[in-house]
Amino acid sequence: MAGSKATFEDETDRFEKPIFSAVIRPHRSLGPQGFRIVMALVCLTSIAASLPFVIMGFWPVAGFFGLDLLGLFIAFRLSYRQGRAFEFLELTPIRLLLRKVSDRGEMHEWQFNPLWTRLDREVDDEFGLQRLALTSRNQQVVIARDLSPEERETFADAFSRALSEVKRGY
Repeated sequence: MAGSKATFEDETDRFEKPIFSAVIRPHRSLGPQGFRIVMALVCLTSIAASLPFVIMGFWPVAGFFGLDLLGLFIAFRLSYRQGRAFEFLELTPIRLLLRKVSDRGEMHEWQFNPLWTRLDREVDDEFGLQRLALTSRNQQVVIARDLSPEERETFADAFSRALSEVKRGY
């Protein structure tokens, strides 16, 4: 009896084991150290550029340079905040899980039957793969929006292979 139980557990583990798993995050090319360097250089440039105006008595010009610096700082902070969002995709033989988490921590989750799910691609001849969507029955969810067209193509190929493997019977 113990042998059949182990076989059942092995089968259960086989169906729950991920065949494909990916976390997609928005790309941020400037890290924290680079951000500090850019802000320091912009600050020094603003001081150097506004100093002649302050000496000539046009001191409000320095305030406008400060507003530019503040605007740049806010734009970077918003960009980094948006970079906290991500998508999690996990494919097992019996389930396709898509979880999207916004930059505010709000989570939306979809579960699909992999046998009834397809990956739709929207390709532009000039710009490459523009859009990927999971489609199952009457439901369609766009995925991998934060990837570049080349990265989206690589992702789509790998995910399509895994989805085909599940449909062939794993």
